[in-house]
Amino acid sequence: MELHTLKPAPGATRTRRRVGRGPGSGAGKTAGKGHKGQKSRSGYARRFGFEGGQMPLVRRLPKRGFTNNFRVEFQVVNLRDLEREFGDGDVVSPAALVEKGLARKGAKPVKILGSGALTKKLSVKAHKFSTSAQASIEKVGGSCEVVSL
Repeated sequence: MELHTLKPAPGATRTRRRVGRGPGSGAGKTAGKGHKGQKSRSGYARRFGFEGGQMPLVRRLPKRGFTNNFRVEFQVVNLRDLEREFGDGDVVSPAALVEKGLARKGAKPVKILGSGALTKKLSVKAHKFSTSAQASIEKVGGSCEVVSL
């Protein structure tokens, strides 16, 4: 088998339909588009959500809620993850978390949560800490440092 001998499987392709080429072509006169109407015209493209002039569903439903444009979403890392991935006396930073696969690079700021037990003394640098996480880290002799966003 060579690259120049490759071709689609039999029946996988069809010849292009040449419309508007007269009655002998089998697709003459209205070119397979039926009679009149918006969809028979050239350049027709239906807008997303268009329901033929009927009030669209999106506009029929009531508006509810509020979206805060200034909300900051965090990547969360639990204490159990730090216990599993880091050794005693290690420095845990957002870059170190990315290296270990616990956070994604530059995606969102990192917040340390207090789920799980911590037995190792770690120096943790993150954008935010939960109260329980900070208490657990400091209880085993570690330190918490807040890095600016």
